Amino acid sequence: MRLARTLTPGDRIDTPYFEVPFEVKGVRSLEVLLEYDRSRAVIDLGCQGPAGWRGWSGGAKERFVIASTAASTGYCPGDIEDGEWKIILGLHHVPADGTAIVLTINTPAVGSVVPEPVAPRPAGPRSASARRSLPAGAGLTWFAGDCHAHSLHSDGTLSIRQLAARAAEEELDFLAVTDHNTVSHHRELAPAGAEYGVTLLPGQEVTTGRGHANAYGRLGWVDFRCHPDTWLDQVEDEGGFLSINHPVAGDCSWQWSLGRKPTHVEIMHSTWLRDRTDTSIWSWWNAWGTDIIPLGGGDFHRPEDGYPPGLPTTWVAAEDPGEEGIFSALKAGPTALSMGTDSPLLLRVEGELLAVDAEGAVLMDFEGRRSVIRGSHQRLADANRGPYRLETPERKILAISP
Repeated sequence: MRLARTLTPGDRIDTPYFEVPFEVKGVRSLEVLLEYDRSRAVIDLGCQGPAGWRGWSGGAKERFVIASTAASTGYCPGDIEDGEWKIILGLHHVPADGTAIVLTINTPAVGSVVPEPVAPRPAGPRSASARRSLPAGAGLTWFAGDCHAHSLHSDGTLSIRQLAARAAEEELDFLAVTDHNTVSHHRELAPAGAEYGVTLLPGQEVTTGRGHANAYGRLGWVDFRCHPDTWLDQVEDEGGFLSINHPVAGDCSWQWSLGRKPTHVEIMHSTWLRDRTDTSIWSWWNAWGTDIIPLGGGDFHRPEDGYPPGLPTTWVAAEDPGEEGIFSALKAGPTALSMGTDSPLLLRVEGELLAVDAEGAVLMDFEGRRSVIRGSHQRLADANRGPYRLETPERKILAISP
């Protein structure tokens, strides 16, 4: 099947998702190729079968293959059911005069699944929790991680094994892999994490033109085409938790209204590295309400961006660094956020707020009161005036505690 047509801004008035249905019968594979001028438009690519969602690659791929035993990254392998399939085109950016597309669907597939790149051998580095001794409650340890990262299963450039190796190199205890609008990566996380000695948490970045949210947990696929109220209901019903991502971040800022608010928000994001004196997220937090559990996300996509996984770092006190232990601790909170695993910290330990390795830094509470940290491990009074942040004397953010 070959479809050639011009998509215009009018095609996205009712919905930004343009559906192309096609019939399948008696095959074990299919292949889709999308051609258009990428210098003028951004068209996302996804696929739905008769039995449900099969994958999404956004604007990162122009071709995918789905077969019974293998699939391109971002797509789920399995039986190619007879019946109506749909190619879903996300019309993210369409110029005023339109953009010509050519969509080719081969049943069965003509090409094969592209093999993933080779990952390095496990090096066995120490974890952040083993490298840094931090005060914690009885039976607990502070573990360091990153709650937001991408792989080849969406618009990242590393395979799951390469991503695990990179997280281990950065001496993280955990990394949430949150590829866009797909759960195809979930099946690879546990074995790759075990191989490299880092816990890879399953997640999905539910991605729309009006904002993004991370759904954490071993969940079914969350339909990004529905209202976010349905995301929250589904995620909580399935035992996970939802977090608003980078709510102040250019054209990816959060714009949705909600019937009720999720429990978590990505308060510290790698975009802060461009200007660590920016207080826009502090202003947003004040307007949204401070009764949330803050998370930190590096939003890692590719090494050449210059921001490794773990920048910023999310710390959580858990009984063990396994998937269930880290997930439960993140879900319940509290968390602590810092600009890296070696950065000064604000930790809540058995009802007390402690500044760790922060001598000379400035502590500011949510009402703007400031004080200078005088010791390497300082207990802080008035611990109920949070959220708190640590800054350099030049007002550059160092750490956050709820």
